[in-house]
Amino acid sequence: MEGGSSPNLQLQQLPLATAAVSVQPHTDSFSYKNLIGALLAIFGHLVISIALNLQKYSHIRLAGSKDPRAYFKTKTWWCGLFLLVLGELGVFSSYAFAPLSLIVPLSAVSVIASAIIGIIFIKEKWKPKDFLRRYVLSFVGCGLAIVGTYLLITFGPNSHEKMTGENITRHLVSWPFLLYMLVEIVLFCLLLYFYKEKNANYIVVILLLVALLGSMTVVTVKAVAGMIVVSIQGNLQLDYPIFYIMLVCMIATAIFQATFLAQASQLYDSSQIASIGYILSTTVAITAGATFYLDFTGEDILHICMFALGCLIAFLGVFLITRNRKKSVPFEPYISMDAMPGMQNMHDKGIAVQPDLKASFSYGALENNDNMPEIYTPATLPIVQEQHGSKGVSAPPYRVLEHSKKE
Repeated sequence: MEGGSSPNLQLQQLPLATAAVSVQPHTDSFSYKNLIGALLAIFGHLVISIALNLQKYSHIRLAGSKDPRAYFKTKTWWCGLFLLVLGELGVFSSYAFAPLSLIVPLSAVSVIASAIIGIIFIKEKWKPKDFLRRYVLSFVGCGLAIVGTYLLITFGPNSHEKMTGENITRHLVSWPFLLYMLVEIVLFCLLLYFYKEKNANYIVVILLLVALLGSMTVVTVKAVAGMIVVSIQGNLQLDYPIFYIMLVCMIATAIFQATFLAQASQLYDSSQIASIGYILSTTVAITAGATFYLDFTGEDILHICMFALGCLIAFLGVFLITRNRKKSVPFEPYISMDAMPGMQNMHDKGIAVQPDLKASFSYGALENNDNMPEIYTPATLPIVQEQHGSKGVSAPPYRVLEHSKKE
């Protein structure tokens, strides 16, 4: 009996072994999805960087010429706008193929591309020694960012889930995400209170507000993009209310995020905003993706540590790239006369030609100091006294000033 039952046992184990083997190709397809999403994100960020530089070039070209046309009437600006829309569509579609924690750090590609474009199309004359001294940090930063991007793609999370209405609703009401949302709302309200009421206009405070809003933006973007792709594949998801809830949240958080970014750009340099904003936004977004979509579920410790190392290397690369950018020179309300051709001898006697910013500002007039010669004092025009009304009414007294010019 025992010998006769052994063939039955072997026959029953064959289907199980076949089913176990069939899982392996499905797992390999997941890596291809990661690659497709990463390539779409890299393509999108690269095209966005080129588009923004094209639009900037259009504005600079119009400002340096006598062309009376507006910027939106030039072909260069419209070409930049078309590429900008194309890049945003590429980044948007990448969220439907790869995990959120993999797509978000790849925004470093735009920083790398902007640095390379700025070095190639630089207008200044430089010597090789000056070039190495000024741009060695940019080259090192680009190399580190590329290495970090490679580690992110290689060791990124491999969790893929169909973005159906049921799955998104299940994640939305899960206790890890509800706890995360509670912490985020409390932190956002505290930061907003200090920013609005206590005038805490620190760059970290503003960019933390942007990062908290941005985490909700990318979570909703992945949900909307994933449900659209699933609907295109034949399983309609646009009739679920959760789709429109996510769509409204995506638009609202993106608008408020742009508002805080505009306020930060008025107070701080763009290089600081780029580096600190990238670090904070990426960290918060990865945390949101790991909490909402459970990106790192089932990943081993080695992959998680290498992914974290890739993030740190990318952070350092972006910091070095933006560290070497030229800071914008603040606008001066007057032109230094000694810097003008043929006017170098006007400061030989120590005469102040332009008003000092520390003193009282009077644009367009010379400063009236007692130790200056009379020829440099502002002229006062004579005021003619006129009387109006009846003779019995006395007119207000006027002080008549006479101007005399010494030859």
